[in-house]
Amino acid sequence: MRRVVHSPDDRHDTGRGSCERISAGHYRVSVNTSATSTPTLQDPSGTAPFTPSGAAPFVPSGTQHVLEHGTHRAVIAAVGASVREYTVDGRDVVLPFDASVIAPAFSGAVLAPWPNRLRDGEYTFDGVEHEVPVTEHARSTALHGLVAYTAFATVSSDAAHVTLEHVVVPTPGYPWPLRLRVTYTLGDAGLTVDVAATNLGTGTAPYGIGFHPWLSPGDGTVDECTLQVDATRRVTVDDRLLPVGDEPVAGPYDLRSATPLRGIELDDAWLGVLRDDEGLSWIRLAGPDGRTAALWADASLDTWQVCTGDGIPGIERGGVAAEPMTCIADAFRTGDRLVRLEPGETHEVRWGLTLL
Repeated sequence: MRRVVHSPDDRHDTGRGSCERISAGHYRVSVNTSATSTPTLQDPSGTAPFTPSGAAPFVPSGTQHVLEHGTHRAVIAAVGASVREYTVDGRDVVLPFDASVIAPAFSGAVLAPWPNRLRDGEYTFDGVEHEVPVTEHARSTALHGLVAYTAFATVSSDAAHVTLEHVVVPTPGYPWPLRLRVTYTLGDAGLTVDVAATNLGTGTAPYGIGFHPWLSPGDGTVDECTLQVDATRRVTVDDRLLPVGDEPVAGPYDLRSATPLRGIELDDAWLGVLRDDEGLSWIRLAGPDGRTAALWADASLDTWQVCTGDGIPGIERGGVAAEPMTCIADAFRTGDRLVRLEPGETHEVRWGLTLL
């Protein structure tokens, strides 16, 4: 487990670089590329920060926003509006990754204007054909939208909250302008995430959103954990992990009660989510330390993707991706759970993380 502690001074040398306070809860990280880092999620590409002569190293994850409330501490990175770190009592809730690397496997990022896979990057909406770049070449899909590796601007921040914003500009493959506004708030109950997407254009836009935190097993491994997913149906897929149907959960896919993960490999979507008395659906990863990294989603997010990270560089069963989504893969083609966002309309979702 890694924990970076910043002093209250305006500038703090961590031994791996420095953290300069810009305003309350708002920091700029400079990376000492010659220092030795405690192991965290690493960039599988091996890309090092670009350093022009005489300049501070460029930080791939962008401006860092440090939020603190009691024993809760989160670091939100501007790139992807990502949850880069979140700890409670010093225990990781999500897998952290270093500010100096490209976030491995979409770690902590916002996935919009579509989550998951889009077959061949092609779709037809209201009778018009569109094509976006294929980004997952092995399966010929466009994966996880357009903003996961894009910097979001700061709208407001204080010690326990930050609001970030990005405008998706029209492109040949997605010709609708969208404003995405993401607010992270840290409180007694954990980290709450509110996202509002507004159609700034004059035409109806296809839209979906998801999120990609990797829940942490603490000091243990995934094979020492149990997993519980509040859902009753599993999406069946082809060899490109694109949906072909769904079925009642059974066997290793019935995770309605805490299930040991040893020997189970998952990269699957779930439907038919179950909700508690407050209308929330949960995913819980219980570690060998007796603590549970948990993610909840409200009624605006009614599908889950869960991945154990097998064979994924930089992850390799180091954590479990718990991805709340508004729709499953290929929604731009199938229309299944696709949001039709009218001009001027705003679509809102809420989810959160905590340690139980």
